[in-house]
Formats: sequence, structure tokens, C-alpha cells
Amino acid sequence: MAQLFHIHPEHPQPRLIRQAAEIARSGGLIALPTDAAYSLAGVAGYAPLLDRIRRIRGVDERHHFTLMCRDLSEIATYARVDNSQYRLLKATTPGGYTFILEGTRELPRRLLHPKRKTIGLRVPNHPLALALLEELNEPLLTSTLILPGSKAPLASADEIREHLEKQIDLVIDAGRCGTEMTTVINLTGAQPELVRAGQGPLAPFGLE
Repeated sequence: MAQLFHIHPEHPQPRLIRQAAEIARSGGLIALPTDAAYSLAGVAGYAPLLDRIRRIRGVDERHHFTLMCRDLSEIATYARVDNSQYRLLKATTPGGYTFILEGTRELPRRLLHPKRKTIGLRVPNHPLALALLEELNEPLLTSTLILPGSKAPLASADEIREHLEKQIDLVIDAGRCGTEMTTVINLTGAQPELVRAGQGPLAPFGLE
């Protein structure tokens, strides 16, 4: 049965953030509001989390997971970033983007796309998500909370508890969350490639 925390979206209560971090450190799966829809989230080092998220999402091993990082320097730890990529990342983080980048050896192979050895990375612009990342002192492995057959993510704690109360460990309620997902940009090629249009503007990448 999932626990439910009511956390202020702009001024997260430190006590509840610490408790949420402990659940994550213990291998728990969290439904977390972000600046771009709710996400399923957990600490990347726990292998069973991948299977739990895949079952809930109805996706296979080719699905790109995302590491949610607290800042740009953390992205550079887990992805290979050249000078031109770094300039784009610096201009567009934090915010509503997910970037597909080549993973480094810091990442377990199970987190990477099996053929391309890539992973999604993002820096959220949401006080609650950033507070949890700061408390954890490591990234969160995340996937947008879209149920199989749905076109839009779940948008409220009540909806999440209705569908997933017995499949996850914690639901964080910070008020109704938006349903517009991140813009996904593949930066592994010679030019940025649009994978999914969403919250982030396309102009910084010359893709309008």
C-alpha cells in the first residue's frame, strides 16, 4: 500500500523530503510531481526498479529511461558531452527538456538503451523535485507516468492512488500536476534531432 505525502510545491517541508529520500534509498518506487507531468522515480542502483516501472508503463527494454539530475555538472558525470552539446544544455537547463545522450561508464549497462548505449537526462525546474535530488545527492531514474493505452500522464495524486496504490511505495501530492511532457531532443548526432515535441521550445535547437 502506497504512502501519501502532502508536500508544498514551492516550499517543500524538509522533514517530508527526508522521509521521501529514505523511501527511495530503500529501493522504493515513488510517484513524483515535476515541472512536466508526474514521473515514476527511484534510485538508479536498484535493478528491480526497472522491471517494476516497465510493468506499470507496459514498455520493453528498448524504452529510454531518464536520469533526473539536479544540475548540469551531474549530467556531465553520466553522459558524454562535447562543447557544442554543453552550450545547448547550459542554455536550456533547468527546464522542460529531456536530452538523449551517450552514457558514460558511470552508468550500469542495464540503464542504457540496449543497442545505442544512450540514456535520457534532464534537470527539472520544480522546487520539490530539486529538493529531493539535493537530499539524495544522486540522480533519480524516472519515467513519465503514462499508463498503457493512455495518451496523457496521470495528473493528480488521487488518480495515481486509484490506479497504482498497490504497485508503488509513495505518492507525493503537491497539487494537480500538468500533463504536458518534456520536449525530447536527441543530441547524439551531428545536429539536434526532435524525438518528441512537448513543453520546451524548439527555437534553441533550430528545430522550429
